[in-house]
Amino acid sequence: MTNTIFRPLTTADNATIAAIIREVSAEYGLTADKGYSVADPTLDNLAAIYSQPGYGYWLLEIEGVVVGGAGIGKVTGQPQICELQKMYFLARSRGLGLGKQLAQYCIAQAKAAGYQQMYLETTALLPEALRLYHKLGFKPLASALGNTGHDACEIPMLLDI
Repeated sequence: MTNTIFRPLTTADNATIAAIIREVSAEYGLTADKGYSVADPTLDNLAAIYSQPGYGYWLLEIEGVVVGGAGIGKVTGQPQICELQKMYFLARSRGLGLGKQLAQYCIAQAKAAGYQQMYLETTALLPEALRLYHKLGFKPLASALGNTGHDACEIPMLLDI
């Protein structure tokens, strides 16, 4: 696809990515009262979180318009493991292979940062994401790692990077 780029999240992008996360969450029924990432108190200021060491967040832009993003963050008590976080895409950008590309980009960034494994939590309510994670080689875990606060995401997965 022409004019498709991944770029780091900036403070100026906070409202845009928060709106995308809210829109996609509503589309799939991922409500704040159920403990999904849409309930995170930092949702409106993600740039502050993802600018810290060991974290990163990248936006997907098509023709200059932000249509999604994904990030990596630390897993408490697991210095060799990062978490793939807040991977959301507007409907018009799905099914084009861009989610796979951004996930692979995040994996490469995590590896370059010294992480050895990537963890994620997802839900059966996101079948497209679940298929993607399986294709990328993520394996289901018996239980969650750490306390991400997203207890409604019932499917923890891990990938050796």
